[in-house]
Amino acid sequence: MRLGVIDIGSNTVHLLVVDAYRGGHPLPAFSHKTELRLSESLDHDGRVDPATADRLVDFLGECLRVAEDQGVQDVFAFATSALREAPNGDEVIARVREETGIELDVLTGEDEARVTFLAVRRWFGWSSGRLLVIDIGGGSLELASGIDEEPDVALSLPLGAGRLTRERLTGDPPDATDVRALRSYVRTSLAEQMRPLLTVGAPDRVVGTSKTMRSLARIAGAAPRAEGPFVPRWLGRDDLHGIVERLSGMDAAQRAQLPGVSAGRAAQMLSGALVAEAALDLLQVERIDICPWALREGLIVRRLDQLAP
Repeated sequence: MRLGVIDIGSNTVHLLVVDAYRGGHPLPAFSHKTELRLSESLDHDGRVDPATADRLVDFLGECLRVAEDQGVQDVFAFATSALREAPNGDEVIARVREETGIELDVLTGEDEARVTFLAVRRWFGWSSGRLLVIDIGGGSLELASGIDEEPDVALSLPLGAGRLTRERLTGDPPDATDVRALRSYVRTSLAEQMRPLLTVGAPDRVVGTSKTMRSLARIAGAAPRAEGPFVPRWLGRDDLHGIVERLSGMDAAQRAQLPGVSAGRAAQMLSGALVAEAALDLLQVERIDICPWALREGLIVRRLDQLAP
């Protein structure tokens, strides 16, 4: 069947159309997205401003028209930290329902970690043994570890690359003192939450997902996206040390010239690199494999499981 999933993230709103069936590999058929930058459009109280809500509703209506044109049989939509944490998030969700008919599923941070873990498990399979998954989003960091499709441990921390950049790295390029302070903050915050991951068992495979990890791997020399999803890609701990030092001396325009870095995400790449570096150092991981599937694909897989007779 043809499914459409709408992902309302901190940076983008993305409709992905896939041809899929239970037990099969979902094949991307069409993509339609916009950079709404929801997390950057919040007012001083963290509320979604009216103009951004207008743009969100308009684009969701556009997504429905695109889905119809593409012959989609089932459309579902979800939102993550930016809308979840907004004081008027429920109002925006109600408006979306009233004006478009879309029932938004607002995921908790733990849900994000669990569903992303499912996607990684389906991609790499049972032969990978115990997985440890690291997902750096715009608003939050998700970590999950387990031997099955449901992780034994699933954590979500407010250490997203976009959030940290807005709150703690305002200079362009950032001040060296601010970079050191952010590095310390990230490591302290992570260290306080690491115990469940360290006690549940050593991972057989460590995996990074989502755009920040893919971009960091690309900077380190991983194959470009054009070579397809089945080319092995990875990111080393030593690579990250060098990338952090390199990005620290660049402004956003210079970072946007690096391979795999878009202009829209260039400003937050240093924060993402600091989080990835801290995670690998504290977990004593020398290398992570990059998975092309993440939260969106995990939700598609879960949807197919639910629709099966």
